[in-house]
Amino acid sequence: MSRAWHIHDYSGYQSLRLEDEPLQEPGPGELRLRVEAFALNWGDMDLMKDNYSFSFKSFPAKVGIEAAGIIDAIGAGVEGFEIGERVSSVPYFYYNRGASGESLVIDARYVAKAPPGLTAVECASIWMQYLTAYFPISEITPLGRGDVALVTAATSTAGAAMLEIGRARGVTMIGTTRNPASEAYLREMGADHVIVTGRDDVAAKVRDVSGGKGANLVFDPVGEGLIHQYSPALARDARIFFYGTLDTVWPQLPFVDMFQANATFQPYSVFNYVETPEALARGTAYVAEALASGALKPRVDRVFPMEGYIEAWDYLSQPRSSRGKVVIETGL
Repeated sequence: MSRAWHIHDYSGYQSLRLEDEPLQEPGPGELRLRVEAFALNWGDMDLMKDNYSFSFKSFPAKVGIEAAGIIDAIGAGVEGFEIGERVSSVPYFYYNRGASGESLVIDARYVAKAPPGLTAVECASIWMQYLTAYFPISEITPLGRGDVALVTAATSTAGAAMLEIGRARGVTMIGTTRNPASEAYLREMGADHVIVTGRDDVAAKVRDVSGGKGANLVFDPVGEGLIHQYSPALARDARIFFYGTLDTVWPQLPFVDMFQANATFQPYSVFNYVETPEALARGTAYVAEALASGALKPRVDRVFPMEGYIEAWDYLSQPRSSRGKVVIETGL
């Protein structure tokens, strides 16, 4: 037996219950992990209210998309992994096989070896944020020196990861925040310029920073609340990567600005790239190398014990003065 946090309906995280469950055996192509740590993600919050890009197949179900642990069983046909090796999960559609437990059976396709020198807590906090940021700026619309990227809601873990990766590529990075107190943090993460929404003219600032050229890439999880503020400052052939609706409203596209810039609006999900083995291999290799070189460094805000999962969600749901991932440590 092992313990796991289960949800029994779509009533949100407050209904999670810590319960015993039978230890599962891995099937062909699968691994079983003794989970040391697992991270919280906003997508899990949406899933618990049935507002995500996939739904649970049945109840009870486990939540969680990022885990790190030690391999303690290997299914038939799996090669390249060993019992006792520390690994972590990459983003995957987990349905009823979430990571919020002491044991996890997972398809080996969605497992990456733990980068050297990282703790289990750090290993549980890297792949969702860094892979989400990697593909837009490195492969889909590869940018480098002389290019400009705008990151809205840049204090989010994915936004901060985009700042880090952009800085490593030599891109001029602009981050937005609603809170002037976050400016120092964003600059530390890689923002060359910070825009405080509600105070600054977003488009004017982007045009000024870019010498009138505009932003080549926008990484936007906000939605309706910001797109019309930055759209007058899109560069020629710009691409907007839209990956969330923090303001809960689907955006009405600024067609005139997009026509004039020949801009592309791309609804973006990292899952579409993780499902391509070659793309996933490139992404994980890049992140591992950048972690080893120090170009990327995972930031963990707070660690809660296994019994504190609901408390951790309470914490994540409130305004925070500190930044980084919120992680559960199982104690195993």
